[in-house]
Amino acid sequence: MTTEERAETMTRTYVVTGAASGIGRATRELLEARGGTVIGVDLAGSDVNVDLSTAEGRAALVSEVSRLSGGTVDGVVANAGLATPTAATVAVNYYGTIATLEGLRPLLAASPAPRAVATASMASLFAPDDELLAELLDGTEERAMARGAALEAGTPEQGGLIYATTKRALVRWIRRHAPSPEWAGAGIALNAIAPGVVLTPMVAGYTATEEGRTALAGMVPMPLNGFFEPEDAAKLLAWLVSEENAHLCGQVIFIDGGSDAVIRGDSTW
Repeated sequence: MTTEERAETMTRTYVVTGAASGIGRATRELLEARGGTVIGVDLAGSDVNVDLSTAEGRAALVSEVSRLSGGTVDGVVANAGLATPTAATVAVNYYGTIATLEGLRPLLAASPAPRAVATASMASLFAPDDELLAELLDGTEERAMARGAALEAGTPEQGGLIYATTKRALVRWIRRHAPSPEWAGAGIALNAIAPGVVLTPMVAGYTATEEGRTALAGMVPMPLNGFFEPEDAAKLLAWLVSEENAHLCGQVIFIDGGSDAVIRGDSTW
């Protein structure tokens, strides 16, 4: 039996962060409905309850998942995130996601068909705060958090740069590391999705009124079918952590109703 055939006959074990609501919850439910075993991670109401904005929470995530999985994980969906104009968004969206991926990489390496995917955002297309971006990619967490705190204390426009900057840094990290010996060289497919507007509690404040929806649509153009439900993103995530996805490496897949095509047009080619 080949490695691929053996993988297909075994129940796969997945880790999904942010599993208590939104895209994470929809992904967990879909993977379980398809016969997978899912270890959910969130602040509360999940199998592993930790705060990924802290070093202690990140260490506890790895420890608990190692214990619950028995030392092998087949797929990781690093989905947990915040969309607030605060320094906490820096801690969770970038450092919490990377700690999840790097911390669980040894468990993935034990799988015959390991896959990992992070949830980024089409907001990675928006202009970042250059200072925060530089600290995230090449600086230290302490300095990045200090810059995040400064933006949080600044104008609403400055605070509004935090989310997009963390997502741009995350996709750059994915692109830099996916082809490396530690990931691709170990047979681990590492990719990301970049959703447009998904109808989750995270955006409820923006979509509650017609005025809010119109303003959001102006910022995030989605000509193909508009805003969508978490289940649509979950289906893509589920495929990306399946055995079928054997060759995508370092891809950022925009599931955005066309936002990327509208905003960037020909500029990427």
